Amino acid sequence: MRRILVAAMLLLFPLLGHAATVDGAKIHFTTSGKGSKTLVFVHGWTCNETSWSSQVPVFQKNYRVVTIDLPGHGKSEFINGKTLSMDAFARAIEAVRAEVKADKVVLVGHSMGAAVIWQYAVRYPQHVAALVPVDGQLVLAGAPGRGNADQMKGESGLKARENMIAGMTSTATPEIKQKVKKMMLEDASERTAVEAALAMWGPKETGGPFDVPALGIYAGQPRGTLTSNLPNSKVVGIQGSGHFVMLEKADEFNKLLSDFLTTVEF
Repeated sequence: MRRILVAAMLLLFPLLGHAATVDGAKIHFTTSGKGSKTLVFVHGWTCNETSWSSQVPVFQKNYRVVTIDLPGHGKSEFINGKTLSMDAFARAIEAVRAEVKADKVVLVGHSMGAAVIWQYAVRYPQHVAALVPVDGQLVLAGAPGRGNADQMKGESGLKARENMIAGMTSTATPEIKQKVKKMMLEDASERTAVEAALAMWGPKETGGPFDVPALGIYAGQPRGTLTSNLPNSKVVGIQGSGHFVMLEKADEFNKLLSDFLTTVEF
């Protein structure tokens, strides 16, 4: 039944693929819906825009929805002569925002995407209406062994990624497990895994705090606090879910996000 409803929504609100550019590299993004209120969904490490397949049909009814493939991920290109970085990810979002001509946007970022949307807020605060980190930290501090490129290389690196994915999806349905495995293991290159890991744990710009509305949505018990960086924030947990909470508990996730959006002015 859900697949039928999704197919029907896509007929009413077709997805349109586009490309922006950063230093000559094509950045793929997809838009759907319409209106002045724009939501930008940002995926995590070695993922792509299909992470949000359970959100697009719902939110495109009332908002313009933008899903993006970060540089080196999905259908987006690597920036020639440069390794992946949080700065490059933030610039890619800005290129897409400018392309769709949105003034202020609500940014929803899963996992590594939470740190990406924070980096965007540091660089482009004037365009941020609200932030929604999803099962991820806003600020990822460097630590010994974190982002070690050797851990992601070769056969041992492939196995390490496979084990990581299995842990992330231990509570998911077989369909979601296969979707995530394909996205993160089969569709993402070793280069993406290595460079995006280094980007996550590399040097960061400092900024904030920002007095914009924020909602943290986490799998299981609410973890940590956003108040030091985002004083106007709330953190909630969804029980019985693994890391991909927006896929595993789509209805609960969508209700939380939908209710939050009614409080945001943009």
